[in-house]
Amino acid sequence: MTVDAVDIDAPEPPPAGTSTKDVRRVDRVIIRFAGDSGDGMQLTGDRFTSETASFGNDLSTLPNFPAEIRAPAGTLPGVSSFQLHFADHDILTPGDAPNVLVAMNPAALKANINDLPRGAEIIVNTDEFTKRALQKVGYAASPLEDGSLDGYRLHPVPLTTLTVEALKEFDLTRKEAERSKNMFALGLLSWMYHRPTEGTEKFLKSKFAKKPDIAAANIAAFRAGWNFGETTEDFAVSYEVAPATTAFPAGTYRNISGNLALAYGLVAASQQADLPLFLGSYPITPASDILHELSRHKNFGVRTFQAEDEIAGIGAALGAAFGGSLAVTTTSGPGVALKSETIGLAVSLELPLLVIDIQRGGPSTGLPTKTEQADLLQAMYGRNGEAPVPVIAPRTPADCFDAALEAARIALTYRTPVMLLSDGYLANGSEPWRIPELDELPDLTVQFAQGPNHTMPDGTEVFWPYKRDPHTLARPWAIPGTPGLEHRIGGIEKQDGTGNISYDPANHDHMVRTRQAKIDGITVPDLDVDDPHGANTLVLGWGSTYGPITAAVRRLRTTGETIAQAHLRHLNPFPKNLGEVLARYERIVVPEMNLGQLATLIRAKYLVDARSYNQVNGMPFKAEQLADTLRETLRGN
Repeated sequence: MTVDAVDIDAPEPPPAGTSTKDVRRVDRVIIRFAGDSGDGMQLTGDRFTSETASFGNDLSTLPNFPAEIRAPAGTLPGVSSFQLHFADHDILTPGDAPNVLVAMNPAALKANINDLPRGAEIIVNTDEFTKRALQKVGYAASPLEDGSLDGYRLHPVPLTTLTVEALKEFDLTRKEAERSKNMFALGLLSWMYHRPTEGTEKFLKSKFAKKPDIAAANIAAFRAGWNFGETTEDFAVSYEVAPATTAFPAGTYRNISGNLALAYGLVAASQQADLPLFLGSYPITPASDILHELSRHKNFGVRTFQAEDEIAGIGAALGAAFGGSLAVTTTSGPGVALKSETIGLAVSLELPLLVIDIQRGGPSTGLPTKTEQADLLQAMYGRNGEAPVPVIAPRTPADCFDAALEAARIALTYRTPVMLLSDGYLANGSEPWRIPELDELPDLTVQFAQGPNHTMPDGTEVFWPYKRDPHTLARPWAIPGTPGLEHRIGGIEKQDGTGNISYDPANHDHMVRTRQAKIDGITVPDLDVDDPHGANTLVLGWGSTYGPITAAVRRLRTTGETIAQAHLRHLNPFPKNLGEVLARYERIVVPEMNLGQLATLIRAKYLVDARSYNQVNGMPFKAEQLADTLRETLRGN
């Protein structure tokens, strides 16, 4: 049967805010959708997030899914979840504990129940609570009947049955109809929290444009879920979270994930530099989305090359840098290890190259879909010989855009590879992002070498490929094929100035020190410190710990505690004022999702007693967890 994707007979839900039931105003909500990895929880969460962003709430998300393409159905390892925190004010994290859990099966309930506070709402798909499904996850009796959920507000809903009933007019098999149960759940939650519906319906029509019957069925299920919330007696109250009108500066906003922001930042950098963008990459979780997105932007002069392996990807990127492109390679931790020799070659050749590492749990294959920030020391030292590279790290999903521009600025100005350390939490999480005006973007234009730059004693003018800018120590960037600018490249040590092969010990010592001095001399902004009350304790973070740290510091200050906070974007070189900042505080705490890598660097360079607080469980810090730890530090424990 073919159904017109536009004219659907299912009744449309009334406009948001017209419910006849009681409406309760709340300032924030944390919702977690959970089910099998094939239940569409990521899509459901993404659509709810998009509508929430369009409504004007501030938000933060945490997708969480198995590494397997299709984990065993109904098992605890196969549970996929999506958490969304949205509010009428400025927020920083996806939230510590959900107010609402939507559990599509017993595994989803069991995997997430311990995260819920007492009194939270639980919506369960009762159709999946069969004896076999309960036994598969170790339930001796149904938790819906044994009283174990008495401390929660339980809403048993036969989602599968209701979805199939709503779609009985469509020429679909039962299995096909059941696949739309996530849209039924989305419709129900959209009613509960007064989310707009037009965007989701438009999305479904677009997503299934070539299958209008499937589009129509999903829209019908979505509308049925909304209408079920409005008519059933089990849901007596709906909730309203007003737009966060005071949380954002004026401007045009959109919801954006970290990887998408990075991709846009790279495109913007290439435009501001007036250089073609080349990406040489091998697919790897959680970095692949950058390759996928950039491949859509050929109209901006973007060239993407999906290589046969990690080494080929960076090799092609380095070749593109030699040829005059803004060159990028993307990967995760295991890929950085494979790329290390070519990164060292880029250090030796002194060519601009962006190496983007979306960190994940390691070592080796590790936890491909979980987050970690344990590649800092690899980024700093993971090459043979003295091969220094600048290292920067974004702090939020939206900040990935600005971090990409900053990485490009450093690479182009100083002719060096740059490591950008994002992570899985930032890559997959999302938040509102103010789209910048063109005149707010930095000027990244570069001048290629055009002719001779050195005069020999006999008066002959020649081109020296390693004659340096006295301010930046950058060597000239000469495009292959430019007459008179031919020069040798390769991994063997170069003679200073001429670029000829050199085995001279004194020259090698000079070149090693010069390359280090070039990195040490990179201009980076001073570190800003948030210390309104003259604290004795400083919390120092980097990367994606910004949200949890800031939320924890806010909680402590509301209880009268005095504490300072600073967050590093530039990890090599450190800001010039970092040593002076650290010297002002009696206690320094460094929370990291590793075993103390930044703390190790801080201790070694500045000889301060930096205290580590570490977590490596594949999940971001919780704000309350950090607040408790910092409170103990403030009390001298």
